[in-house]
Amino acid sequence: MKLTKFFMVIVVIFAAVGFAFDPTTFVSLIVGEPDTLDIHQAYDTVSGEVIYNVYESLIAYKGSSLFEFEPRLATQVPTVKNGLIKDSGKTYVFPIRKSVKFHNGNPLTPEDVEYSFERGLLYDPAGGPMWMLWNAIFGVNSLDEMIQSYIGKPVAEVFKDGKPLAEYKNKLVEMYNKVIDPAIEVDGDNVVFKLVKPYGPFLTIMAHTVGWSAVLDKETSAKLGLWDGKPDTWWNYRNIAKEESPIYATAIGTGPFKLAEWDRTGKKVVLEANKDYWRGEPKIKKVIITTVSEWTTRKMMLEKGDADHIALTLEYLNQIKGTKDVQIIENIPSISSVVVGFSWSVSPSSKFIGSGKWDGQGIPPDFFSDLNARKAVSYVVNYDAVIRDVLLGYGKRIPSALPDGLLGFDPTLPLYRFNLGEARKALEKAWDGKVLKTGIKFTIAYNTGNVMRQRIAEIIKTYLEMIAPGKVKVDIVSLNWPSYLDAMRKAELPMPIFQWLADFPDPDNFIFTYYHSAGTYAPRQGDNFKKFVSTPRKELGGKSLDDLIEMARNSPDPEERGKLYVQIQKFAIDNYISIPIYQPLDVRVQRTWVKGWYPNPMRPGDDYFELYKQQ
Repeated sequence: MKLTKFFMVIVVIFAAVGFAFDPTTFVSLIVGEPDTLDIHQAYDTVSGEVIYNVYESLIAYKGSSLFEFEPRLATQVPTVKNGLIKDSGKTYVFPIRKSVKFHNGNPLTPEDVEYSFERGLLYDPAGGPMWMLWNAIFGVNSLDEMIQSYIGKPVAEVFKDGKPLAEYKNKLVEMYNKVIDPAIEVDGDNVVFKLVKPYGPFLTIMAHTVGWSAVLDKETSAKLGLWDGKPDTWWNYRNIAKEESPIYATAIGTGPFKLAEWDRTGKKVVLEANKDYWRGEPKIKKVIITTVSEWTTRKMMLEKGDADHIALTLEYLNQIKGTKDVQIIENIPSISSVVVGFSWSVSPSSKFIGSGKWDGQGIPPDFFSDLNARKAVSYVVNYDAVIRDVLLGYGKRIPSALPDGLLGFDPTLPLYRFNLGEARKALEKAWDGKVLKTGIKFTIAYNTGNVMRQRIAEIIKTYLEMIAPGKVKVDIVSLNWPSYLDAMRKAELPMPIFQWLADFPDPDNFIFTYYHSAGTYAPRQGDNFKKFVSTPRKELGGKSLDDLIEMARNSPDPEERGKLYVQIQKFAIDNYISIPIYQPLDVRVQRTWVKGWYPNPMRPGDDYFELYKQQ
């Protein structure tokens, strides 16, 4: 009944709008929703698509290339040859473009650039993307790590109720004045970044306008209630809740499109062309991005011409093949991996672990810290069936979370197997037999509209319950995208299904993210996971997995890095840290009148500036 009502509402809305071949309006139907429009908090592709088109970075990837860049708000891409990379790769100079205006009419200045990067570093929200810049510039992984390193005290001892204790305030001001501010400086019309040591992927991080490299209007930001730019106030704006950010639901950039509306009730984002855009006014004058979870509705809108592009549910691909005036673009390269992860210490308050006890009505929070519990899951995934039946062949097996195409990928590493007999044996060993003696119950969540995650969850449920009838009970629940993200970030999901799209084309972006105790997914996997990967081990030559990851990250020798990454992957595979399911090959569906689209696996969503419509 609910689906019927939803379908009727969508039909009415789009029938009333009537966008069938409007050359100035682009309509995209997606299955997710923006998580936030705060550029330093956003870390998902749906939010990123909006930010990518509203804001700009200093440089950008050139077309489909992953290794060539072109200027944006900077007038030149720094190179050694043009003298803008100095000090053996530790200093990068970006000449800032003049005559660029923000959407409110304010001129872009080098001070805006400096402010934007410093605000992001000092905000550094938990689970956000700023770790990349912290590591690239300062060699640490977070603001918290920098504070502990500079003051010599854990952050928990420096702050109380979000405010620094009186005895540490001067030291925190000093840290800003002596460490953070000098690292990003205005020099005339230039902004200069000074790294503590050379970092090869630095330009790839600067080129990715999902958020962390975007530029804010300093004056407007301060008026809205972001950091005021003073060295003795920044902690008041540190790691605030997502919804408390003054730019959670608003955006003022320099990009080709302005944010006209974010209707969170109607699940719709409207962008309008920036007529004063410095590269010229976009051909598309309005972009409407609407969340439509139900496939039939998306398909109908596309067929009628009321949508220009839709999110594809692969199992329904054959339904639209051969459809008049519909273009299907197949086998689009993806630097991405989909894995089944585990929280080794779920939040005790989680509603996804039932009773949270060994009583047959739940699982204890540390259930998946047991190797055999994780191992059992690895054996109940029918990997080939997922790729064949769900992905329709648009995916490939990978042995670890590292996708093919990056340094360190080794096709000879072992792949996990579908084997129900071995799955049963692993369950029998898990927690010294307590699983099959007492019974367990837990919930796997997926984000609404993501059929891939739904099917993976259903496969795991089916086979776990099959091999232990009456003893294993798995429920499945769908959550809207923001709720799914929040539940993951709070370590509430015992078995989160992760997909990582590369932030930059380097193995560190995957290996560190998935396997390091300070990686983005570490908080989602719990303290037991962090302890496991940070503990020295004999089989790793007395080093921890963290140590090896940092050695690989910092080595200037590609051959040495490659060997280290293979060793790291072997350890991850042997210990079933996570279960790699596939590396996707993307498929895009759009009307044939859509022109100007080009692929780039680093881009979140579409580059609307390049799109136009022509019959």
